[in-house]
Amino acid sequence: MELATIITFIVYLVGMLVIGLIAYKMTSNLSDYVLGGRRLGGSVAALSAGASDMSSWLLLGLPGAMYVGGMSEIWLAVGLAVGAYLNWQFMAARLRKYTKVANDSITLPDFLEHRFKDSSKSLRIISALVILVFFAFYTSSGLVGGALLFESSFGMTYTQALWIGAIVIISYTFLGGFLAVSWTDFFQGILMFLALIIVPFVAISEMGGWNETVNAVGAIDPSYLDAFTGVGIISILSLLAWGLGYFGQPHIVTRFMAVKSVDEIPKARFVGMTWMVLALFGAIFTGFIGIAYFSVNGPAGAAIGEGAHETVFILFTQILFNPWVSGFLLAAILSAIMSTIDSQLLVSSSALAEDVYKGFLRKDASQTELVWVGRIGVVVIALIAIALAYNPESSVLELVGYAWAGFGAAFGPVLLLALFWKRMTRNGALAGMIVGGVTVIVWAELDRWFGLSADQFPILGLYEIIPGFIFAWIAAMVFSILDKEPSEEIQAEFDQVNEELK
Repeated sequence: MELATIITFIVYLVGMLVIGLIAYKMTSNLSDYVLGGRRLGGSVAALSAGASDMSSWLLLGLPGAMYVGGMSEIWLAVGLAVGAYLNWQFMAARLRKYTKVANDSITLPDFLEHRFKDSSKSLRIISALVILVFFAFYTSSGLVGGALLFESSFGMTYTQALWIGAIVIISYTFLGGFLAVSWTDFFQGILMFLALIIVPFVAISEMGGWNETVNAVGAIDPSYLDAFTGVGIISILSLLAWGLGYFGQPHIVTRFMAVKSVDEIPKARFVGMTWMVLALFGAIFTGFIGIAYFSVNGPAGAAIGEGAHETVFILFTQILFNPWVSGFLLAAILSAIMSTIDSQLLVSSSALAEDVYKGFLRKDASQTELVWVGRIGVVVIALIAIALAYNPESSVLELVGYAWAGFGAAFGPVLLLALFWKRMTRNGALAGMIVGGVTVIVWAELDRWFGLSADQFPILGLYEIIPGFIFAWIAAMVFSILDKEPSEEIQAEFDQVNEELK
């Protein structure tokens, strides 16, 4: 690799660590470490939410899926865009307001406990366990993406690449907490956005224009141009269903909780959705153009090797640009990876510090002590994720899909009902979380555990978030209706939120 590329890359990494050190000096208590003191502006919150949401799958997984499947993979992007918009539109302001009213809750387990006045701590335990289990898989997907980047770009072994990427990310999350994560996400979001505009634009120019690109792809296989080829109703529903996941992603909805006021939400929604739609288009075009560019008759003169489809974006940066720009674009890929992992590590560590350590072990722990427990938690959870990522055959998109479904099904229906349904009870919330999480795990393993496959029963080919979300919603409603009505205090808080949002 060119020296200029390496220098650009190192400058970027140093910059991220400097932000971590600055945020370290501004972090004095657990609220600062976990939510940044609820003082994020709308634009920072929007780009931070977008960057922490999209992760390595936006620059590696989605272009790779488009390269393999063509336009039939576009349904995934459609589902995500719709889901993200509905999340900003209906959940953001209400969650920001309700978490403040419910004893100024700073984590999701904290909110659920205070929303339902749960003195048994059962909601806190179950929700913290869901976070720790599924974030282990989600974080490992980002570490796999980082390893792919370092392995492809610097000629390292997979194991070396895995450890170097992990050490950088752990360092600034450990130091600065939420402020470091949000500020770095803001800059990383801008960097990712520019990269996803520049790469496909230059690649299309190299192909001679958009029409020439489409014709070249069609000449390889006309099915690549058809969004309905090779996908039935089950496949389309499964891809669209990724949008359901937004309602339950802790690392995204905590951005709603951290916005400095409800008045910032409309601006944040506009900035966030504009960023997201354009970034998704960039990722789609990158993978689509790659079909023609990396064909035998294309400019690259050879196809990408089997199993290496998720390196499409990386290969474009190395082939199309001079070393200085290439370093900048490779840093954008690392940005996508880092911006999600840091958020996931932070949410996981806050679950350990606030919901486990303070909730059960040391109720009178000082703020400084809790911050350090959170920092130690970052390291421990990262090590578990590294262990899960050790298999070089791991797929970024598969790992993300499993964790995304787990969170979407376990938390999505529960949060929506908790925010919008006055009759919701603690037992309903518990049932919803347990049923949603367990359904995702069992549905994903039906073939391996019970020998039931989609070949035998096509319905089993559904993405596990769909049955998980549906069953969790039903369980939450049924157990709430069978339970006694919420107390007057709980209903009064619900009415207060409604009143303040008018």
